[in-house]
Amino acid sequence: MIGETAGVSLATGILRRALRLPAPRTPRVAVDRDVAVPMPDGAVLRHDLYRPAGVHRGPVVIVRSPYGRAGWVGAVFGRLVAERGLQVVVQSVRGTADSGGELSPFDEADDGAATVTWVLDQPWCDGRLGTLGPSYLGLTQWALAPAAGRSLRAMGTLVTASSFRDQTYAGGAFSLDNALSWTSMMRTMAAGPWARSTRLLRGRKNIVEALDALPLGSGDQRATGGEVDWYQHWLRESAPDSAYWAARDYTRGVADVARADVAVTMLGGWQDIFLPWQLADHAALRAAGARPRLVVGPWVHTSGPGLAAGLREALAAFERAFDGTHGSGGVAAATTEEAPVAVTLSGDGGTRHLTDWPPPGAAERTWYLRADHSLSVQPPPDRTGGAVHWPGTQVDYDPADPTPAVGGPILTGKSGPRDQTDLEARPDVAVFTSDVLAEDLVALGPVSATVHLRAATEHLDVFVRVCDVDPRGRSVNVTDGLVRLAPDAPARATDGSRAATVELWPTGHRFAAGHRIRLQVSGGAHPRFARHPGTGEPLGEATTLVRQPREVLHDAAHPTAVTLAVEPRH
Repeated sequence: MIGETAGVSLATGILRRALRLPAPRTPRVAVDRDVAVPMPDGAVLRHDLYRPAGVHRGPVVIVRSPYGRAGWVGAVFGRLVAERGLQVVVQSVRGTADSGGELSPFDEADDGAATVTWVLDQPWCDGRLGTLGPSYLGLTQWALAPAAGRSLRAMGTLVTASSFRDQTYAGGAFSLDNALSWTSMMRTMAAGPWARSTRLLRGRKNIVEALDALPLGSGDQRATGGEVDWYQHWLRESAPDSAYWAARDYTRGVADVARADVAVTMLGGWQDIFLPWQLADHAALRAAGARPRLVVGPWVHTSGPGLAAGLREALAAFERAFDGTHGSGGVAAATTEEAPVAVTLSGDGGTRHLTDWPPPGAAERTWYLRADHSLSVQPPPDRTGGAVHWPGTQVDYDPADPTPAVGGPILTGKSGPRDQTDLEARPDVAVFTSDVLAEDLVALGPVSATVHLRAATEHLDVFVRVCDVDPRGRSVNVTDGLVRLAPDAPARATDGSRAATVELWPTGHRFAAGHRIRLQVSGGAHPRFARHPGTGEPLGEATTLVRQPREVLHDAAHPTAVTLAVEPRH
């Protein structure tokens, strides 16, 4: 096929500078458009092949995308990568753009394997492969990795994970905003030009209305105008042992990637929707003997600076893997050249170069909730003699007026750090605040909380958020997490209390001297997490809403607390 050849354009030059990439190695790139690759079942997938001028045979980077091949996908992951002297296949996954078949989200193993076989059989491929991309484009990398075996030399994984199941049901609740926003986006992209324009004009209005709809099973129709099969599957297949999700889970291959000695780079954000599970992949690679390079910073899922950092890291890894250079080829030096883990703290805390994650040497420090709504490193005093009664804090939750989500790890909209003033003024949010910090405190690592409570309702959610309060009293979210309680999980103690363990997003944050640490406790964060109706009805069918008042306990027998990994003082 005869491809178009183009030199450096003004647009790609601006993009390269924005991403802080040096001048291209190969300024002229040929592009073969709409190359057809037949799948074993007869479906035909299409890709664009980017070939640097003068390269007739060499390694190939595979990029598999559900978001089309033009625009930012082709420019960043096709054109700019090819300018580094690498051939790139940018393929539209099944059922997207002009690739045949029907999209079945996250089910990418078979098509990925067939694509690998086809690429390796081409005369212009020398048997060495790389993969690259963020989010869904990262999942497709993990999906094809087992088939690529030792042909796979490098993976550039950005804000992604090897399985999307746990993100979909974070803490056991349904990640409604992420699920419905993505579903609406994919349906809009698949619509014809007129329908696409109409939907774009409506903007987020349809989604906002759908997020409040009951039952949840009607949300796709309200957001997109019709039923969407995968959204309905997600509502039905919430069980951890679901066969639906097992077929879309690529965590089993992570250790194989390690054993194949693949150079893996990982880019995450403290406020990214996939961070906990991306770090689980990092731990699995380390346990299998690999030495992945990890970069985490103060970014949300769609952060431009985060994308740029991940791309630079991946391109440096490609140079090492494919031609043995270490930055000498002109790519900006990787952040992990000094150490395999580099994290940039939020709160203007600078960058730490670490030997591993979690950071070796970090110490756990626990803050306890007190009856006066303070947060203290001293546990509640023992008053078991009965002379003093320590009442708990009453926290109501009304799913008819659900506690809203304000910031945090969300796919679209107002994600990331946000002012918590209005949220903390609500009667359904309890806040506990530490004394003023005499010196900087750096939280760096896992975060967890144990919340002791009593509630008549068996079904409820517990949401916990850590905030940074500045000297003016402005509270900004740092990290959070939610857990959904079922009738027997956790079990009740003899006094009727339950102890809920909440795993928050790992964090890297500097609480500056003069600031305070605050803990929020509430019953949800809608629509980031679908509101809990307070009943045991199936996820997509519930329409009955039951108030869920609870008493948060914080006495010596019920020490509700949050634990941070804290960087040692030097």
